[in-house]
Amino acid sequence: MARFSLSSSDFLPIVCQLESLQIVDVSENHLRTIPSGFLTACGKIDGLKLLNFSFNNLVSSLPAFVGFSGLESLDLSHNNLSQGIDSKLGGLVVLRSLNLSFNYFSGTFPTQLGKSMLLEKLVLSANKFQGIIPGEIVDYRNLTLIDLSANHLSGLVPDSFGELSKLEVLILSSNNLSGKIPESLSNVTRLMFFAANSNKFGGPVPGGITKHLKNLDLSYNSFSGLIPSDLLSPLNSNLQTVDLSNNLLQGSIPTPLSPELVGLRLGNNKLNGSIPPELGSCSNLALLNLAQNGLTGALPPQLGNLTKLQVLKLQSNNLAGGIPTEFTGLTSLSVLNITWNALNGSIPTTVSNLQKLINMNIQGNNLSGSIPNTIASMSSLLELQLGDNFLSGDIPKMPTSLQIALNLSSNLFEGPIPSHLSMLTGLEILDLSNNKFSGQIPSFLADQLVALTQLILSNNQLSGVSPHFNTWVMVNTDGNAGLIKATTPSLVKKGNSKALPIALAAIQSAVGIAQGLAYLHGCASGPILLLDLSSRSILLKSLKEPLIGDDELCKVIDHSKSTGRISTVASSVGYIAPEYAYTEGNSGR
Repeated sequence: MARFSLSSSDFLPIVCQLESLQIVDVSENHLRTIPSGFLTACGKIDGLKLLNFSFNNLVSSLPAFVGFSGLESLDLSHNNLSQGIDSKLGGLVVLRSLNLSFNYFSGTFPTQLGKSMLLEKLVLSANKFQGIIPGEIVDYRNLTLIDLSANHLSGLVPDSFGELSKLEVLILSSNNLSGKIPESLSNVTRLMFFAANSNKFGGPVPGGITKHLKNLDLSYNSFSGLIPSDLLSPLNSNLQTVDLSNNLLQGSIPTPLSPELVGLRLGNNKLNGSIPPELGSCSNLALLNLAQNGLTGALPPQLGNLTKLQVLKLQSNNLAGGIPTEFTGLTSLSVLNITWNALNGSIPTTVSNLQKLINMNIQGNNLSGSIPNTIASMSSLLELQLGDNFLSGDIPKMPTSLQIALNLSSNLFEGPIPSHLSMLTGLEILDLSNNKFSGQIPSFLADQLVALTQLILSNNQLSGVSPHFNTWVMVNTDGNAGLIKATTPSLVKKGNSKALPIALAAIQSAVGIAQGLAYLHGCASGPILLLDLSSRSILLKSLKEPLIGDDELCKVIDHSKSTGRISTVASSVGYIAPEYAYTEGNSGR
């Protein structure tokens, strides 16, 4: 009876007349209540094993489940239930799986979750539970999965968690937890996935924590000190992804490194030293983010061996030297960001080998010479950022695929604006400011670049009369002494000339986000997991077109592989960083 658009619960007590009933699945409907008659009648059916009321509109408090002597799985996730849990589940004698996520439950952490203590999977994420995590939770010795993320829990993580010998997945993300991570967790040999990101943890990252893990996320905390020397060691044979970004970690990146690494995020810390050449031996690496640190030295040519690498972010460090030609061997690369370093030399002519590159951002360096002519063949490129360098010479033809932005600002380009830019009919932002372009502003910028929303031509040597642009195009031509700005009748009252385009952009962004969510939930066969749908996960393709998701790797939940274990890394239409994608059924949307 799932996905039948049911809104009335009146039929439910009738269902309980089936004495052989084992499963009641009314998920993804519009039910608002669970009738008391249903609870009374079905509570007497000893063979009933599974109740699934997820993705409805249930309101009020959690009903008391009296009887239900055979119930093993209860899923009330994604509803509007509120208030506390108290002892309303305490009578469920064989309960093994409980999912109350994405509701409005409040109060302290519930401890009476089934008399027989058989509970294996506990998902309480995205509620309003507060207070500490009680030590009594370890009385449920069969727990394999605990997800307490996105609540208001505070205090310390019980050291006794290390006694849960069957635990495989532990998610404590997005709470107010503090103190240190218990070292006892390293003794849980089955623990494969541990996420405690977005809390208030501090002190050192515990040594040995990755001894058995596949995935570790401690990002967005206040961890300090050195990265433990064994954290990324080859001895951690299961280790695939590590995220320690946005902490206060110091020192160098430890070596040797596990060759099984798929994702490594160490960005926005205080790391120093050079980038280890040993990273070039991590042949499975798909994501490497070392941005916003104090790393020095040259870019290791060995990184060019990473043929599976899709995302490389090294921006905002103190890296020097040239861009190694070996980098053009990164044939799977889709995002390259090495901005705001001190790189010099020229852009390798073989850059066109990067045929899967979507975003190329190398601005804010000391690069010189010309832009390679071969760049026009990079047919996947949507964004090209080359500003704030010392580039010169003729501007070659650009990939007609460019849509997000073309930034050539603050370089040494001169002469007329090239006519072949007229081919960029899908381009939305063009920045040619702070160069020595001369002559008139070509009319094709107004007539043929129909997708343009922002044009920046300031601080050049342009002259003549500026062409008329559509009112939604933001044009900046300041700092061109010989330029005469065209006058057009104003469509906006005086004093409000900026209000209309800004308001329209905000409305277009909101509509775009809604359309994106509708598409994701409408086209997928199962629920889409969006654990961090916030302003941080909304990207602007342009001023009027938003994108939903992570600009790194993404995941979709696959019910056909729903085993509660970590799934394999892959990119897909549902947007989620890979380390969050344990395939627990209906655990998130």
